[in-house]
Amino acid sequence: MALVRLQKYFTDCGVMSRRAAEEQIRLGKVKVNGEIATVGTVIDAGVDKVEYGGKIIISHCDEKICIMLNKPRGYVTTMSDERGRKNVSMLVEDLGVRVYPVGRLDMDSDGLLLMTNDGALADILTHPKHEIPKIYRVSVRGQVSDTQLDALNKSMVIDGYRIQPVKTVRLPFPHSTPDTTILEMTLFEGRNRQIRKMCDTQSLKIKRLCRISIGKLCLGKLPSGKWRRLTRSEMEYLRSGGDSKQQKGK
Repeated sequence: MALVRLQKYFTDCGVMSRRAAEEQIRLGKVKVNGEIATVGTVIDAGVDKVEYGGKIIISHCDEKICIMLNKPRGYVTTMSDERGRKNVSMLVEDLGVRVYPVGRLDMDSDGLLLMTNDGALADILTHPKHEIPKIYRVSVRGQVSDTQLDALNKSMVIDGYRIQPVKTVRLPFPHSTPDTTILEMTLFEGRNRQIRKMCDTQSLKIKRLCRISIGKLCLGKLPSGKWRRLTRSEMEYLRSGGDSKQQKGK
């Protein structure tokens, strides 16, 4: 017998993180042996039938992996979409292992997205205490004034929440031109559409928003729409929390 808590079973099967599974269970979207489950339910992984979204959840792979995907614009960061939009699952069909996204990039943004079947790793990466920095290249129309730049570097209230200051630098020519300014923004937290809402406060119109790194992991020359597996050392770096406290203090 392999007794395991239901939310952990979802992470072991590479379906979603433990926190996400708990939320879906609370919403009554998970069944065990035909009955709606509750948070804390313990199952026999080899006997009990677990259903989510009308599908039986089965563990297909014991190997824990994590990949880096260069998500293109126009794809939603979900494994399926009820509105029929393109989603990131379509980009990793050749992986042979079911993985799910860690965090999000909105449909109009592109760049580095981590995907994994390791629920414990996903929990580390999404836990607020680790605060692994994420760096974005943001192209905005026209010139960004010193006043606007100063405002972007300060704490501000977004949707009723006071965000942490975001380190924002203006890249010089040839990155920026008279028609376009390239900003490099470093976030230690990720509120919903935070960068877009920050730029809105300064009347800055975003042309492109691309995540180029998560901690020491850089997108590099990975082509748009392609993925690569993380190395063992990269996995260990993420499991350690990305040395985030040391990085934040720099």
